[in-house]
Amino acid sequence: MSHGPSFEPGVQSPVPATPSTEIPVAAPVAVPAESAELQSRYGRTPRARTRDKRSLWALGGIFAVVLTAWVVWTGLDGASTVIEANDTRHSIIDDNSVSVTFEVSMPVNSASTCAVQALNESFTVVGWKIIELPPSAQYNRSFTEIVRTTELPNTGLIYECWLS
Repeated sequence: MSHGPSFEPGVQSPVPATPSTEIPVAAPVAVPAESAELQSRYGRTPRARTRDKRSLWALGGIFAVVLTAWVVWTGLDGASTVIEANDTRHSIIDDNSVSVTFEVSMPVNSASTCAVQALNESFTVVGWKIIELPPSAQYNRSFTEIVRTTELPNTGLIYECWLS
């Protein structure tokens, strides 16, 4: 029993006629005047598209200029001064004071101000002192300050230094 057409060698089978695979090309359709008025009313004219493209290019240019200016201002500005302060040691004097020794590296001939703090066992600030550092010809300097506290301190630290 055979399923489907049988083919014999040397015998050609007839090819069924197939419909044409060509797609007819439509002629350009004129836009009715009513539709052109609607396009114009809602801003979808060629002139509006050109204006929109120009606006987008202008906004992109403004964004690029602002981004470049920000990168130069924040990242490439080497004129910023850096002050480094490091704790070297502390010693508890009594229940109401601690001695804090720290080193400061800052620009030569610049005055600065530092904040020194004392902390208790639960890391709560129990003492605070603002110190004015005079200008000096040395880049690295060491200071020792006594900070009065409201209760027994556990440690004394340099909090921050800034140019004054």
